[in-house]
Amino acid sequence: MRMNRIAAGLVSLSVLATGIFAPTLSRAETLTDALIGAYRHSGLLEQNRATLRAADEDVAQAVSTLRPVISYLGTSTYNYSWTTGSGQLNSNLSLSLQQLLFDFGASRLAIEAAKETVLATREALIGVEMQVLFNAVDAFLSVRNSSAQVNLRQSNVRLIQQELRAARDRFEVGEVTRTDVAIAESRLAASQAGLAAAIGNLAQAREAYRLAVGRYPGDLSAPPTPPKTARTLDDATAVARRTHPEIRRAMRLVTVAELNIARAESAMKPRLTLQGQIGVDEDLNNTSSLGLRLGGTIYQGGALSSAMRQAQARRDGVRATLHQTRHAVDQNVGNAWAFLAVAQASLQASQEQVRASTVAFRGVQEEATLGARTTLDVLNAEQELLDARAAQITAETDRVLSVYSLLSAMGLLTVEHLGLGIVTYDPAAYYNAVRDAPTRFVSPQGEKLDRVLKSLGKN
Repeated sequence: MRMNRIAAGLVSLSVLATGIFAPTLSRAETLTDALIGAYRHSGLLEQNRATLRAADEDVAQAVSTLRPVISYLGTSTYNYSWTTGSGQLNSNLSLSLQQLLFDFGASRLAIEAAKETVLATREALIGVEMQVLFNAVDAFLSVRNSSAQVNLRQSNVRLIQQELRAARDRFEVGEVTRTDVAIAESRLAASQAGLAAAIGNLAQAREAYRLAVGRYPGDLSAPPTPPKTARTLDDATAVARRTHPEIRRAMRLVTVAELNIARAESAMKPRLTLQGQIGVDEDLNNTSSLGLRLGGTIYQGGALSSAMRQAQARRDGVRATLHQTRHAVDQNVGNAWAFLAVAQASLQASQEQVRASTVAFRGVQEEATLGARTTLDVLNAEQELLDARAAQITAETDRVLSVYSLLSAMGLLTVEHLGLGIVTYDPAAYYNAVRDAPTRFVSPQGEKLDRVLKSLGKN
């Protein structure tokens, strides 16, 4: 009865597995398909693209400070005198202009700082792109690994069922004891539990794939030959120091901090402004004026000097961040390099283990038919072969994943470097549309950008 209940449980799991492995009429999905799907699906990329567009607008706003400010004002005031018991209505309409002429470079420095911030934000976007693509690789390989483990466990269950039938037949004729049958039943139950766990892992891997790529996986083809990385660890580290977006972003932020120090210094200097006004009163009398204004702060309670010290402290902080980022990138490259070496060695060892375990299992089976081996010996040999095959599947997955992990550590896991051949987001398109601070809400370049976004499936 107990084995019947276990079998019934496996039937429901088999239904789940059947749905998971349902054949599709379309071609098998490739790793490239998964990477493209992840790039087009990612909400995280969309979020950071919006952050970049907001940074682009900071440049436009900084540019606007060098342009005239034109405003209008209309007033109407009724003045009543209790003494005379009468009142008078005074009205005025004016149009004013204010133009910054000279501020010792403060506005220009603000523009340069905003531009450097844009470049730093672009590097952050590249980092997010690498994270999204690596998650897709990990999800793709996880589904393939889990699928292979399910297939292996299903084969193992069928094999132990055969061993159990053979043990029962031999028990009927008195060749083995009830203990041999019980051992086979125990191993079958353990194998069925392993299959249930493998099917559960596959279901979780499919959900992770859907999160990363935007759809459930179909029939996944074998991953292609991994891209080339570097010949030596030193070469990999050198590439990472030149190209990794985290390092490049930290360098940009150092430049921003240096510019902010200069801005804090220029804030202590005067500003020369042109001011003009054209106006009329209720009698249409001209109230126009034109003049220059030169002014600056002499004393502000120490706020300006505090701002200078604060900018210097922040500069020191981002310099330390750059130093720390370089060390972190070096460490990640070293870890990825070691992971790749271990994965390659593990794959070679697991392949040899599978070969030896296969020979041993077949030998034990033959010896068992001659009475020289017990049922336990056969089951132990079969378990060793199962473990070896499972280790080989995991090692193959780890080897491919380690290559992409190294590419990510080197800063090369991008759509461009992988050559996916798709339309990608142009971070300069929106910037070029707004860098001159247009007055329209949507520029023609922005409309073109909307069409590009729609081609990416983001409509």
